[in-house]
Amino acid sequence: MKYDLIILGSGPGGYVAAIRAAQFGLKTAIIEKDKVGGVCLNIGCIPSKSLIHQAETFSRIKELEYMGIKVNKSEFNYKKIFEKSRKAADTLSKGVQYLLKKNKIDLISGEGKLLNKNEIIVNDKDIYTSKFILLATGSKPKSIPGFEIDEVQILSSNGALMLENLPKSIAIIGSGVIGIEFGYIMNSFGVEVHIIEILDRILPTEDLEIAEFLEKVYKKRNIKIHKSTKSRIIEKTKNKITLELERKDRKNIINVEKILIAVGREPNTKNIGLEKNGIETEKGFVKVREYYKTNADNIYAIGDIVKTPQLAHVASKEGEIVVEHIAGHSTEKFVDIHKIPSAIYSEPQIASLGYTEELLREKNIQYNKFSFPYRGVGKSVAIEKSEGFIKILTDKETNEILGAHIIGAEATELIHEVLLAKNSELLPEDISKMIHAHPTLSEGIMEAFRGIEGWAIHI
Repeated sequence: MKYDLIILGSGPGGYVAAIRAAQFGLKTAIIEKDKVGGVCLNIGCIPSKSLIHQAETFSRIKELEYMGIKVNKSEFNYKKIFEKSRKAADTLSKGVQYLLKKNKIDLISGEGKLLNKNEIIVNDKDIYTSKFILLATGSKPKSIPGFEIDEVQILSSNGALMLENLPKSIAIIGSGVIGIEFGYIMNSFGVEVHIIEILDRILPTEDLEIAEFLEKVYKKRNIKIHKSTKSRIIEKTKNKITLELERKDRKNIINVEKILIAVGREPNTKNIGLEKNGIETEKGFVKVREYYKTNADNIYAIGDIVKTPQLAHVASKEGEIVVEHIAGHSTEKFVDIHKIPSAIYSEPQIASLGYTEELLREKNIQYNKFSFPYRGVGKSVAIEKSEGFIKILTDKETNEILGAHIIGAEATELIHEVLLAKNSELLPEDISKMIHAHPTLSEGIMEAFRGIEGWAIHI
């Protein structure tokens, strides 16, 4: 065999696995048909967070005006913001290429697919052999009938990220992470935003109280949220799309310039040789056993093509597990789903881990709950970021940390203190008695755990 490991796909699952393999001395290659770094780095996490950062900066104009500083917004140019987001993506893509080269990982450009259990063919001509193969081909935006994506008027998240000019109005179909983040970006830059959700709540996978809090914030910012609503296009012209919105017995019409389809992502498992080689799938996802093995012992699959949360950090960890198993290094069999942090870069931010209250009730698990408001944290008031709360859920009998849900400033950073505590099997008293620097937002974590213990100070 020419290689010990060949990886199909260079996203956060593939390239992290490759570097980990190189650390174990495995001769490794990555096959990539597009840019190194995958969707996350090139048309996902990184450029979207660049846009969000710039949206936050733009929103602070009001703070400057409060100080008496006049800002002339007449020459605002969204193309400059777009260019910054592309620069961030390109810089990091080059950084990953450097890491691959540094670790002596062969980067093979082209479209690869399984030929058999030990061979991958690239561009239907070049064949590469390996003892082990890791499938990490990622995902693409889902489409829905009646809303054919053209990336001009009807956009996927890819098309939305590549806009060089903003529309005056947009309808976002779907209120998951992608819809919520783009709703914030567009609204911050003055776009009229409609978020349309077929379910009776936004952010269906998040804690209900968190979702309801964010909905109130978004409505204050004049983002129009349509829940329990079906939609269909009734007219489409060059500059306008007319949508009919139907909710129970009520219908109304809205006109927008563009539509963003944000109803999730589907795995890239077509045309990579799975069926031909008997690799089992279910609804497009590759079926895996312990250590992310497929039904072929030397072929593994990770990331968005398996039935685990479609998050970059999950794919990376899964890649590490696969390689550590191949190398004979002690490792867990699967990522523990209750120890995966979730991060949503709305304003305010949202972060969570573990069980939601809804799931605990569904499983009939008895729990304690305490929510500490951001306004009780001195720093949040000082920096004018007092919207939000920190909710902690613990087992009623053992006091084990079952879940944490945060909405507020820097929530996506704060969640990791709770995660570290859970990973280390700490109890609420351990965090509640630990000295936290003052003034910091992390004092809210301390107070929330004190609240679980019955002695929160600042409430």
